[in-house]
Amino acid sequence: MTDKREYRMEELARLAGITVRTLRFYRERKLLPPPRREGRIAWYDDHHLARLRTISALLERGHTLNGIAELADAFDHGRDVGDLLGLGEPTEETPVRLTPEELADRFQGQDTPENLAAAMDLGYLGTDGDEIVHISRSLLDASTALVREGVPLAEVLAAGRRVRTHAEALAGLFTDLVLRHASEADLPRLRPLARSVVEAELSLALDRRLRKGEGEEEGA
Repeated sequence: MTDKREYRMEELARLAGITVRTLRFYRERKLLPPPRREGRIAWYDDHHLARLRTISALLERGHTLNGIAELADAFDHGRDVGDLLGLGEPTEETPVRLTPEELADRFQGQDTPENLAAAMDLGYLGTDGDEIVHISRSLLDASTALVREGVPLAEVLAAGRRVRTHAEALAGLFTDLVLRHASEADLPRLRPLARSVVEAELSLALDRRLRKGEGEEEGA
């Protein structure tokens, strides 16, 4: 196991490819968490180095320092990954780790503090140092695809909140059904059946919507 690296200010600035003056400016703007103090000496670590490289990457992508400061605050005060995953990882969904710049690339610059806060409130996102953790690869991929199709991320998140309400109701319905005829221990084994029913019903509902839409166009 390797020891955690620590750097003086001059070495950190050199490794990050910036000047000491720029590093001081970022620290004054609270873009970096405070260093560890040992008397009058400030010690920085790989967490600070990763944050500086993220700042440079986001600046290259056109983000402003004010926007980056708000994003940094969202990351620093977001839910920890342990809180996000709760008692354990989802049994079928796969969490995804992302850097802030990877998140920005996925959502075409729509990773605003407001959208980040909404995603964290929904439990989609958590933080682990300078990495972001999304609770579900399938949800992340679907959200990314919708944004690339022109749907604003804010509307995707708002829809996700509404879907969450219906999904909780469906999960409650299935749980009550199983518990009336089996035991709680049977829930994990029967879970795929509930998922199949929901997926099939949603597919049929989408078919009905599409047929209805086509009928309205023909009658117009």
